[in-house]
Amino acid sequence: MNNKDQEDLYFRLLVALGAAFIGFLWVVIASFVTSPQEATSTELRLSDVLYDRSSPIYPFTIQNAMWVFFFVCAGELWCRWHRATEEKQQLRRGLLSDDDGMLYRTKEVGKIYQTLTADKSSRHFFLQRLVGRVSLQFQLTNSTDQANSLMNSSLELMQHEVDLKYNMIRYMVWLIPTLGFIGTVVGIALALSAAGDMPDLTNSAAIKEWVAVLTTKLGVAFNTTLLSLILSAILVFMMHLAQGREEATLNMVGQYCLDRLVNRLIEEP
Repeated sequence: MNNKDQEDLYFRLLVALGAAFIGFLWVVIASFVTSPQEATSTELRLSDVLYDRSSPIYPFTIQNAMWVFFFVCAGELWCRWHRATEEKQQLRRGLLSDDDGMLYRTKEVGKIYQTLTADKSSRHFFLQRLVGRVSLQFQLTNSTDQANSLMNSSLELMQHEVDLKYNMIRYMVWLIPTLGFIGTVVGIALALSAAGDMPDLTNSAAIKEWVAVLTTKLGVAFNTTLLSLILSAILVFMMHLAQGREEATLNMVGQYCLDRLVNRLIEEP
């Protein structure tokens, strides 16, 4: 792991900690701007849907845990978006000439390779890695076909590399709905346990109040699933945007290398 990779890892950890702090801050703010309702109340409030504010174990609720995971996952997605932006910026560095009449022989390719090896960040970005591999392959074989074949193989590996970087994000996107389902099961179990305190059947007013409270508790139990599905849908949308940006950038890198290097290579006799 080079220094640039270490910096990238530290940056991601810092963003994750910052995102977790924002998640905790979100819960703290909710604690001050909302208040729990009475146990006998049948009103379904937004604070109970989002945070389970009336829970006796608040703030240690499943909804609050989902909020923290949501912000952490969103922070990791922002890191992926930021990385795609950095990769795209490498295309503007002028690593290869944009002159359509520029052709590369083994000697010129060797100079490009030496420039890349002198750059310590060359192993960190797709463009430098791809140009370096193609340049080295052409110097060793003096074959444009083999250079083009290596470029295609490298692009496939890089595509797989991009996909692997979303494994943890996919896990967190899966974890949030799972927590919601767990919360619903636990909520239903607690509501059914409270159903045993049935009032006298001859007291219609008490029966009506008992049923209203029971249905409200069952509604709160399903709130965890509702919130988890909403948060998961937002994260899936953000994940597709970030991954699409990275894949599009990698595609641009491949086209750049093909147009400005591979198609301009000249085999020497």
